[in-house]
Amino acid sequence: MSQILQPFSCIYSPNVPELLSELGCSVAISTYQAGKLVFISAKNKTNLVQLGKTIQKPMGIAFDGERLAVAGKENVFIYSSAPMLAKGYQRQPNTYDNIFVPRAQYYTSLLDIHDLVWIEDKLLMVNTRFSCLCWLDNAYNFLPFWKPKFITELMPEDRCHLNGVAIKNNKPAFVSMLGISNEHGGWRNNKTQGGAVMDVESGEVVVSALAMPHTPRIINDELYVLLSASGELIKVDVQMGKFDIVKKFGGYVRGMAYHKGFLFVAYSKIREKSSSFSDLPIAATSTEAGIVIMHFESTNIVGEIKYQNGVEEIYDVQVIANARPGMVNFDQQEKDLAISLPDAAFWGRIDEEKTN
Repeated sequence: MSQILQPFSCIYSPNVPELLSELGCSVAISTYQAGKLVFISAKNKTNLVQLGKTIQKPMGIAFDGERLAVAGKENVFIYSSAPMLAKGYQRQPNTYDNIFVPRAQYYTSLLDIHDLVWIEDKLLMVNTRFSCLCWLDNAYNFLPFWKPKFITELMPEDRCHLNGVAIKNNKPAFVSMLGISNEHGGWRNNKTQGGAVMDVESGEVVVSALAMPHTPRIINDELYVLLSASGELIKVDVQMGKFDIVKKFGGYVRGMAYHKGFLFVAYSKIREKSSSFSDLPIAATSTEAGIVIMHFESTNIVGEIKYQNGVEEIYDVQVIANARPGMVNFDQQEKDLAISLPDAAFWGRIDEEKTN
């Protein structure tokens, strides 16, 4: 008799809970296919626990230590860290060491936002549908900031599939895209070899002919990029316009975060009927979704979390510097009962809320 798996069932290396405990962190992933933002934490030194929150088509995640932003299908959701509320959370008291509570919901419309990043008090977004970097704005759906030289006008046509941004010195430094094209959906014509990384300040292409680059990140002052279609992590020499393969993972990799000497890399299952991905050479080996943990200096894989059910495609992964964070979402009644101040925090009671 076949075993019926619970939603979001996963298996993991025995050392992963202890590693997360030692690092004092949790991992957040966005899975747009399942419509969930998932926090993965160590319950103790031998077990992991997951907390999933429903968000329609979640993609990029931005966390600056205090504020958490998540890009959804038509919205960007902003949460703030409220550790003083965590202990008294009525649904699960004495469980979390921090709790994220809702602060703002911005309607952006269908921009297909990919990466997000906080830059001081502003939220920078990779606007894939309009092939540009832009700011989250109160007055408009988005405020354009930068576009590649070859994009002649801002149109909702996903011309180059701009998807990722790397930050250096608190400024956008490099972007990744799946094709150098000024035509509607033109990146699809050579998706396995047409990818590029571009310098934001100069507007020049740093390296090209890449296999679906995603998730550019500056780590120890060097530029690293995931090549999704070949399952590789590369290190880019931005001066010479070359790259070296650091690690070959063997699956469709996309989404990574660095924390205290370890790299957390997400991989996804490729949809069999997807017109964009099913014909990739790596499709045959991209049959599962999960996270691998790599010791950065040695490039040794030290742990893995592998989903058995429910999660097939992961877009982003971020490290949350809390042992076990909780979250009150926008659709939960508790959001109306949480009051957080700079030096105090209060929970109302449901019976009080009903009488007001």
